Amino acid sequence: MRRTRAEGRQSWLARRLRGLGAFGRSAVPAIAVAAIGTSSAALAASLGPPWVEPGAEPIPSWVTSARILNGDQPLRIAPAKEAQRRGSGQRDALLPVFGAKAGPGCKARWLQVGPFAWVCGEFVELSGKPPLDPTVRTFPEADDGMPHRYFFVGADGTQGYKQLERVDVADPDTTLEAGFAVAVVAEAAHDGDRYARINTGFWVPMRDLGPVHPFTFHGQDVPEGATAIPFAWVVDDHAKVVGAPTTFGAQVGTRGKFEVVPFVEDAAGGKLLRVGPKEWMLASEVRHPRVAEPPVEVDAATGERWIDVDLTTQTLVAYEGKRPVFATLVSTGKGKPGTPLGTPLGTHRIWIKLLTTTMDNLEEDNAQRFYRMEDVPWVQFFSKGVGLHGAFWHRQFGHVRSHGCVNLAPLDAQRLFWWTSPHVPAGWTAASPMTLEPGTIVRVRQ
Repeated sequence: MRRTRAEGRQSWLARRLRGLGAFGRSAVPAIAVAAIGTSSAALAASLGPPWVEPGAEPIPSWVTSARILNGDQPLRIAPAKEAQRRGSGQRDALLPVFGAKAGPGCKARWLQVGPFAWVCGEFVELSGKPPLDPTVRTFPEADDGMPHRYFFVGADGTQGYKQLERVDVADPDTTLEAGFAVAVVAEAAHDGDRYARINTGFWVPMRDLGPVHPFTFHGQDVPEGATAIPFAWVVDDHAKVVGAPTTFGAQVGTRGKFEVVPFVEDAAGGKLLRVGPKEWMLASEVRHPRVAEPPVEVDAATGERWIDVDLTTQTLVAYEGKRPVFATLVSTGKGKPGTPLGTPLGTHRIWIKLLTTTMDNLEEDNAQRFYRMEDVPWVQFFSKGVGLHGAFWHRQFGHVRSHGCVNLAPLDAQRLFWWTSPHVPAGWTAASPMTLEPGTIVRVRQ
């Protein structure tokens, strides 16, 4: 028997938190994270030999890095298994080794691989190779904002196998329903057909998959000194332009969906927007972000970065103090705030950042349809399981659409992920805030 929708959402979050470990804000003072050198070789040379606390197993003199053996390997804030989780390491990433210490929950020594970041030595391989350049991003910046090649499962569904040689001849190890999204990380030929290895490790027939096409919409920089956002976006396929400031004015042109238009002023009591000397458009067919004062939690005097999400206009504005620097369209929850499918109002802080995570509603009761999106990119949770993230499965930005999260076009999600704090170091797949690097404020309003 399936659970209720609310129970399903809570269960999904509980599963994700169990997978992530005891993430949370640290009460331990952090140190500023500075880039050491400009290359991996310079970093290795600058580190010198790792320190080893008495009682810990010595580290060979040739060691300069530790290779992470498992995907999303837990990194702890202290050398203890029960310590809060500081982040996650990417499989095969070469992280710098600063020192070693004995601690509970690890049969081998704990290795310090970053500021307040420890990994159990059982889950790494010591290496003499230089560690990752600290300025390198775990996922390189993509022209379309997509860290993987994404595909949708076709109308007949598909089956997945752990070994390529078993495809189509043995019982499947998993079944994927129509409409599910998967991230393809490799392809191979087998018996005259092509198969894809998805990021969860299964091989599936390429014939059952349809590609997600790139979507290149992105937001706009706000000119310095602007007191209002000087542009807006068209959100209808064929939005009309009229030649007089009245809703009954004669049509003089059209604008296409996602086209950027100038914003001059509101007209007709807010029913129209003037977009040119003698051009007006229906406000319902255009989205114009509204400049707002920062919440009291923001240290505006120092130019603290923060994000403003406006449910009414379905827009997002990124600020440095009181100065708007970037604006874009979003899709927020299709339910009212306070309901299971609504985006929660209020001032929040990002409490965890994940390069990707899987989102589904497979445990929701009475769902009209079930979905599963693997490796959703650029995830920044700010209120329990609600967060900012890239959405590659729709093109409805500027309209409510989500199950509560703030959907962004992939390019915008990628940009904001690297703009906000906490920063995600090279070779990490997740990071949580610390005292001296708190999560960026996200304010949701109507």
